[in-house]
Amino acid sequence: MSAQPSVAAKTERLLNLVIALLSTRMPLTKARIRAAVPQYHATPSDEAFDRMFERDKDELRELGIPLVTQVVDPVFDDELGYRIDRREYQLPEIAFEPAEVAALALAGRAWTQATLAGPAAAALAKLTADGVALDDRSLVGIEPRLRTADPAFEPLRKAVLERRPVSFGYRKPDATTATVRHVQPWGLAMRRGRWYLTAHDLDRGAERVFRLGRIEGPVRPDGPAGSYEVPPEHEPRLSVDLDAADRDTHRDADPGPGSPAVVRIRDGAGNTLRRRAGSSEPDGAGWSRVTVELHDLGRLAAEVAGYGPDALVVSPVALRGAVVELLAAVRARHTGGLP
Repeated sequence: MSAQPSVAAKTERLLNLVIALLSTRMPLTKARIRAAVPQYHATPSDEAFDRMFERDKDELRELGIPLVTQVVDPVFDDELGYRIDRREYQLPEIAFEPAEVAALALAGRAWTQATLAGPAAAALAKLTADGVALDDRSLVGIEPRLRTADPAFEPLRKAVLERRPVSFGYRKPDATTATVRHVQPWGLAMRRGRWYLTAHDLDRGAERVFRLGRIEGPVRPDGPAGSYEVPPEHEPRLSVDLDAADRDTHRDADPGPGSPAVVRIRDGAGNTLRRRAGSSEPDGAGWSRVTVELHDLGRLAAEVAGYGPDALVVSPVALRGAVVELLAAVRARHTGGLP
C-alpha cells in the first residue's frame, strides 16, 4: 500500500523535469533545475538532490529521452547544463493505414486539450522568474482529463470500429420530435467541446454529420459488422468542420473562443463561475449577472447545467441551447424519454 504514493511522486517529478528541460532554449544548470522542480527543491541537502537527479537522468535516458549535457558558458567550461533536444525528442513522420488512423483518432479524441499540472506550471513560472527563455512550442499538457461522454458515444464508438450499421432517434435544432435515422458510422470527432458522428445516411444516400447531444434513445445495431467500407480519404474532423461552416450563417452558430458569455446566478451558487467572472453585478433580488470568457462551449455548458435552476444563460444563444440540451437529456434519462 505504501508503494503507490512513491510511484506517483516519482512520475510527477520526472514529468516536471522533462517539462523544465523541454521548455528552455539554453541548458539549465543543476542549481536552476533544483529551484524549478518542486521535488528537487524540497530535498534536505545538496547530496540528496545530487543522488535523486543522477537517478532521474539515468531513467530518462533509459526511456529514450534525449537528455543533452552542454557547457553553459564557454569561458567557464566546468559549469555544465542540461536540456532535452526537441528535434530528437519529437517523433518523425509516421504513415498509418486508414483503419489505424480511425483507431488512433478515436483514442486521441477521448482526451481533451490537456493542461499542465499545478506543480509543473509552478516550475515553469520559476524558470521564467529566473530569467530563463522558455520555448512555448515545446510545451505539452501532462494532466489528462477524460470528458464525460454522451450516452450515445460508447455504442457509436463500437459501431465505428466494427463497421456496423446502426439506427437512432435524432432531433434537429428546429424540430420538436426525433426521427429515426439509419446510418453507416464512419468516424467520431470533437469540435468546441461537442462530439459529432460522421456517417453515411442510408435514407438520404449521402454523408451526414450528427451531434451526439441530439441523439435520443438507444443506439441500435442495424446490420452485421464489417458490412461496409469507410472511404479511405474520409477525415471525420474535416467533415465536422465543413458541416459547421455551412451552419455558421445561422443565428445559433457556435461563438468563437474567448467570446463573452453572460449568466444569471442565484446568490450563494456558482462560486467557480464568480471567481472567473470578468464582471459581476446585481440582477434582481437574489440574483447576480456575471460575464465570463467562453473558451470551450461544451465545458461551460456542462458547468452551467450542473447548477440546475440556480444558473440561467443570458447569452450567447448557442450556449443557452447547449445547456437546454444537456438538461433535456438528463430529464429523458430519468423519465424514459417522456415529454
